[in-house]
Amino acid sequence: MGITKTEIFTEEQNQLAALAKVLGHPARIAILQHLFNTNSCVCGELVDIIGLAQPTISQHLKELKNLGIIKGSISGTRICYCIDQENWKTMKTTLITFLNQDSKIDATCC
Repeated sequence: MGITKTEIFTEEQNQLAALAKVLGHPARIAILQHLFNTNSCVCGELVDIIGLAQPTISQHLKELKNLGIIKGSISGTRICYCIDQENWKTMKTTLITFLNQDSKIDATCC
């Protein structure tokens, strides 16, 4: 397998790719939707709601947290997660800017 040469791409291109990768799994979308609706939760709740095993949910939470979409706080033996509002707004702006681009090529090209 080849090495991804992320250094040859802009920071924005790398951010968009990382965001697309993290959002590219339906379990992560379900987790985010739940967090937007509840504003916080415990990992155990997600197991019951989404229907995946606890280690699988934990791995998806880790990916979301590594990108900065969510944040967590420890309360005893439980971790409470919520959307990182500041990072979410930044990522949303980046994604909307990318999606709002229009082709500069004549529509009759293909």
